[in-house]
Amino acid sequence: MPEQLAINGGTPVRATKLYYGRQWITDEDVKAVAETMTGDLITCGPKVTAAEQKLCAYTGAKHAVVVSNGTAALHAACAAAGIKAGDEVITTPLTFMASANCALYVGAKPVFADINEKTYNIDPASIEACITKRTKAVIPVDYTGQACDYDAIRALCDKHHLILIEDAAHAIGTSYKDKKVGTVADMTCFSFHPVKTVTAGEGGAITTDDDELYHKLALFRGHGIERDPANMEETPEGIWVYEQQMLGYNYRMTDFQAALLMSQMERLDAFGARRKEIVKRYNEAFKDMEELVLQEEIAESDTTRHLYVIQLNLEKLTCTRAEFFNAMSAENVQCQVHYIPVYLSPYYQSLGYQRGLCPKAERLYERIMSIPLYPMMTDDDVTDVITAVKKLVAAYRK
Repeated sequence: MPEQLAINGGTPVRATKLYYGRQWITDEDVKAVAETMTGDLITCGPKVTAAEQKLCAYTGAKHAVVVSNGTAALHAACAAAGIKAGDEVITTPLTFMASANCALYVGAKPVFADINEKTYNIDPASIEACITKRTKAVIPVDYTGQACDYDAIRALCDKHHLILIEDAAHAIGTSYKDKKVGTVADMTCFSFHPVKTVTAGEGGAITTDDDELYHKLALFRGHGIERDPANMEETPEGIWVYEQQMLGYNYRMTDFQAALLMSQMERLDAFGARRKEIVKRYNEAFKDMEELVLQEEIAESDTTRHLYVIQLNLEKLTCTRAEFFNAMSAENVQCQVHYIPVYLSPYYQSLGYQRGLCPKAERLYERIMSIPLYPMMTDDDVTDVITAVKKLVAAYRK
């Protein structure tokens, strides 16, 4: 007979709450930030440049521009690509809304392509079906950290003369065909939010190999202001002179955030290795459970997983996704759902987007939840998550 669930009065698997993700800050991180905070420059200083160089060294990209957050990275990429009113940008609905909002920020229209129901990433065939004469760019999202099918997507972009902007907010550390994410697309956007693999508190970055795009990105981050005499239209009369050459924003990263990012990146490979260990344990524990469907990975992606998503096979269970989610919380394993399809939000509905646009993404959303995955988890924590999932499946099994 199945063990009584905590939500029904049974004993929880854990005594304390375990959340789906969290940062890991060490004494070395604190020291790096403290040294910067007590230095001469805490913003617009040398740590920002050093962080950009470190990102280039890690990814292999020629240029990196760090910014205030991942949303700013996407906005800057769209602006640098010259996307404007009347243009269309294709992306996935299974993402945080910033992946689509960035098109709206520059006056363009987000167009949603459906997902591959096995990998959960954007489907190249659906992208192609969405391309029109107005399409200017494609923004694939490396959902959970797995790289998209970039051979197929790049071929489409080349065929139709489209800009490829990779939303790699989940994917730092991932490689596609032995090439680090950060060099696959025309521009790659990262996020350093606390639940991501490495954090700057907040923060983001764009990498590119294109010199012209790099210059536009750097200008856009800092009010559109140019200070390099070599790039000014007029010969400056003194070192104080600057020119605003475009409409930009204040999307700068502080030096103490950059210091934290650099310190975190010293452990990026170790963080990735631990995430892979946890993913392997989950895969082994759940692979033969017909009540669960696991995300499939393409051979080309060596994935540093940001999220571990389980899909409930609701036809094999007596519960809803909400009931399963709440029962996990009662066991003191707090899950999350990533994501509500973007166009189902009231704002996008007010713009005319309708339910049923991407049926595969909508069906998947109704069945998924993210279980805890972060490097600071102990082996006992991982065991508790597995135990909780199996306990619920046994109780709700038809």
